[in-house]
Amino acid sequence: MKKSILYIGFACLILFECVRVYLIMPMPGSQRNNSIELAYFLGSNKNIIRIIAYLLILYPFYTYIRSGKKKDKIISIGLLVLYLIIFYVFTFIMEADKMFYQPTKTYFFDATRNQIPVNKLVIGVSVGEVSKAYPIQLIGYHHQVRDSINEVPIMVTYCTVCRTGRVYSPIVNDKLETFRLVGMDHFNAMFEDATTKSWWRQSTGECIAGPLKGYQLTEITSEQVRLSVWFRQHQNSFVLQPDEKFTEKFEKMDVYDRGKSKGELTKRDSLSWKEKSWVLGIQNNLNAKTYDWNLLAKDRMIQDSMPNFPLLILLENDTASFHSFNRSINHVSYFFEKKADSIIDLNTGSLWNYDGICLEGKLKGTSLQRIDSYQEFLHSWEFFHPKSERYLKR
Repeated sequence: MKKSILYIGFACLILFECVRVYLIMPMPGSQRNNSIELAYFLGSNKNIIRIIAYLLILYPFYTYIRSGKKKDKIISIGLLVLYLIIFYVFTFIMEADKMFYQPTKTYFFDATRNQIPVNKLVIGVSVGEVSKAYPIQLIGYHHQVRDSINEVPIMVTYCTVCRTGRVYSPIVNDKLETFRLVGMDHFNAMFEDATTKSWWRQSTGECIAGPLKGYQLTEITSEQVRLSVWFRQHQNSFVLQPDEKFTEKFEKMDVYDRGKSKGELTKRDSLSWKEKSWVLGIQNNLNAKTYDWNLLAKDRMIQDSMPNFPLLILLENDTASFHSFNRSINHVSYFFEKKADSIIDLNTGSLWNYDGICLEGKLKGTSLQRIDSYQEFLHSWEFFHPKSERYLKR
């Protein structure tokens, strides 16, 4: 009986440590199941579960070590060593925040001192008259960078497995919250807040497990463009510089923003409408739409409409920087065409630029309203926006 209890106890401990991490890390099969509630239960009660299991095996283990046969002592010690190795690996090596660290320091340079190549993709954020750019090569490793712009706290996030960049306000229940990377849910980065230990989804800012389940982080408008384009729009912008401590990690991310990653989880499928295909997603209230990146790269401009929401999507010459606008002005929908590198509205014949600003013509000085849009992998956008309609060019 004692031997059975000892074996069962160690087996449960080993299984627990493995399953606890397996459910929230990108391992074979782990991210395709709706197991977040089980994962949260195991994660939030891990110390209680361990203590119960320790108490279960304590007496038989002590008995065998003290007065058992040599064979039983060897087996008991072997099981303990095996568990300690597994405990160490799954707790101090394989947990998400032990694999991806926050920067030890954050510092920003303006255009005159910036060390980031201007062809790199950035997540750009402006608050009032102050602008900052966060290179994807850096935040793709860190997964989140906490900062403030114009005294407004922000949380810049990125998930390389989903190719999702989002910026949120880290204020939760009127309190400045701290988050840590805790794992993944359906291939999307997941954060845990320090106060309630609730789990939050990176792609939507929604709390999906814990005391705050159902709460939503407030999203802050951002734009994904090349740094050269961001400087064109915001000449006085500051740019996050690399923390030298993570130079080797950043070097491994060098080709990611160009879609050249070879990693199974982060590589791009160059064909359209595949799981790892690039798409551009837009959501307006309860409506969402998915646009094939290959089509956008070919046509460089897409005009479409969601319910009561006419859209204009532009892709710049660099084939990486995109902008999305509401193409209505004073409740009138405007229609556009590209002539070489010129953008002309057919309503008045006015000339526009990629920033949605009219340069010449009847509407000179008018600006289109910018709307949030996101470049993502197809599997990510459509899983987290299950009712998103695919745009098919007629």
